[in-house]
Amino acid sequence: MKLPHVPASGHVMAALAAVLHLGASAVAAEKAPSPIDLPTALKLAGARSLDIQLAKERVAEARAQQTGALLQFAPTLSPGATLRRHDNAAQNVEGRVIDADKRGWTVGPALNLQVDLGESAYKLLAARQLTKAAAFAEEGQRQESILSAALAYCDLAKAQAAEAIAQDAVDISRDYERQVTSAVEAGIAFKGEELRARGQMERDQLTLRQCREAREVAGARLVHVLHLEPGLQLKADGRVTPVEFVKKDQSLPQLISQARSHRPELGQSAAQIEAARQSRSAAVYGPLWPTLSGQAFGGALGGGFNGGDYQTRESEDYQVSLGWRIGPGGLFDSSRTKAAEARLGMARISAEKVSDDIGRQITESWARVRSLSDQITIAQRTVEAARRTLELTRERREFAVGSVLETILSAQELTRARLEWLGIVAEHNKAQFALSRALGTTPNPAPKESAPASAGSEDKKKAPKNPQSSKNSKGSKDSKG
Repeated sequence: MKLPHVPASGHVMAALAAVLHLGASAVAAEKAPSPIDLPTALKLAGARSLDIQLAKERVAEARAQQTGALLQFAPTLSPGATLRRHDNAAQNVEGRVIDADKRGWTVGPALNLQVDLGESAYKLLAARQLTKAAAFAEEGQRQESILSAALAYCDLAKAQAAEAIAQDAVDISRDYERQVTSAVEAGIAFKGEELRARGQMERDQLTLRQCREAREVAGARLVHVLHLEPGLQLKADGRVTPVEFVKKDQSLPQLISQARSHRPELGQSAAQIEAARQSRSAAVYGPLWPTLSGQAFGGALGGGFNGGDYQTRESEDYQVSLGWRIGPGGLFDSSRTKAAEARLGMARISAEKVSDDIGRQITESWARVRSLSDQITIAQRTVEAARRTLELTRERREFAVGSVLETILSAQELTRARLEWLGIVAEHNKAQFALSRALGTTPNPAPKESAPASAGSEDKKKAPKNPQSSKNSKGSKDSKG
């Protein structure tokens, strides 16, 4: 599996430019919400997410640790000076104790090197694998942050469209209540029908207020996910329409195979297993390699008897040694070997868990996508039937055959069918995003085409058969009680 691709800086700059645009709009947030479409939200999620920034810092930390593992093979330079003084008794080379008052000093740099050759080499290999694992983790966090932004956008779009549907229901019930009131004043309907129509209008207004609250809450959550200025009001730009990132003609084994090739979590697990394997090799084979120690000094050596003639001359010292360690941390340390083998086993088990979890995610998301796709078709037919029922009921009212209750129930059924269709489409879109994330890919929806959002008044005129829009063409004809 290849390392994750790092996005070009141009994309990040474009996303940051969009952030500045939204930030400038925050001044007038109380007057008008700032419109945002799905592609912009996904770009902002990739550029502004704090979780992604944390993942980037972890990658930088892993790279620094890898550099530190490489620097273990480099010597250290220690410039300095040393002053020594001795008074009274001392033992000479012949073993006699004599009185010796003397001073000495050294000045100059020293090179020192001490490397556990085997362990340092294996630690460097393990550090490289951990850097790869951190890079895969960053890519996985990027995909997760984009998924969170997409789901939050879908929730905002759903709440916004639901508010539009609830507003349509209020308009219908208010218009009908006004017509029934006129009929009561004309003496062709009784007061109970007027109260019934008024009660329905109040219930629709209550639903509208609840939908407005849901829209505000969903907008606040999207602002939080995108790490924008708190209090910024956002408005989904577009219509709620079904999206399709994964074709339905693919089989489940094909999707699972694709996920195993693209999911960064599997690349992360593989890198962690290799790092654990190198750590085990360091514990098993590292102590077989010697420890290399070396020292080199070049400078000045001076000294003499106290009160005597001091001399200073050039001095160089060199030392190289090889050694092995036996015991804890070295040869025959079975506890260290067993701990390294246990860590390798845990890494393998964790990788199996990740693989099983990915298979579960693919299976669940694929089942939801197919089911919700079929439900959209059924819900569409339900909306059309409810719309036609309301039209026929209004025609019956025109000929004084139908009742007020029948018209109210028909209007309620149409609103309920439209909201049900909206909820199914929103869940279908969220399932598509979840399936795309489970496959290890990032969707790239076209602006205002497949991006879910609410229905505007102009869109209603252009597509009157869409369940987000309603037909009020015959509402003005309902003048009879």
